[in-house]
Amino acid sequence: MSMIARLSLSQYDRMIEHGVFDQGSRQRLEFIRGEIREMAPIGSQHEEVVDRLTSWSARVLPEATVRLRVQNSLGLREVESAPEPDIVWVVQRDYTQARPTSADVLLVVEVASSSLAYDTGEKADLYAAAGIGDYWVVDLENNLVEVRRDPVAGRYRSMQTYSGEDEIGPLKLPEAALRPVMLFARSKGD
Repeated sequence: MSMIARLSLSQYDRMIEHGVFDQGSRQRLEFIRGEIREMAPIGSQHEEVVDRLTSWSARVLPEATVRLRVQNSLGLREVESAPEPDIVWVVQRDYTQARPTSADVLLVVEVASSSLAYDTGEKADLYAAAGIGDYWVVDLENNLVEVRRDPVAGRYRSMQTYSGEDEIGPLKLPEAALRPVMLFARSKGD
């Protein structure tokens, strides 16, 4: 990821509103701590795991109170950022006028292979500084899920890893258990 420019989140939003970014481009951008960054392309394993997380979320979420967002941005003004996590659970409401903020977020999930160091380092610190209470990183290289919780002063105080048949329940919806094996098991056709 390379830096293109340093801006405020409001300036970045105005650029989007005025069509500064080519809509026909396949370039993936993310706004992190005042910088517009180019993101790496997503591979097929990453896409498959995001699809599995999406299916799991659709099955377990109470639609009346929680909304699923897939690779859509958050508006984290406290850290001048608009990250685009792979999966986000937010409070159910209309976000037409503004992105969800950290106060709306119930769960953030990033899927990582080549971005693992970034997602467990700078990205984790970003989410902690914004007060995101439940942050998961799906580690494609090691077939595990790292769960970070209890953000204090820009760092998570709790970090646990789960693999295989372990059950992980989101803080705000603990009964919606996920087993990592559901994400990493190969389908019969593979």
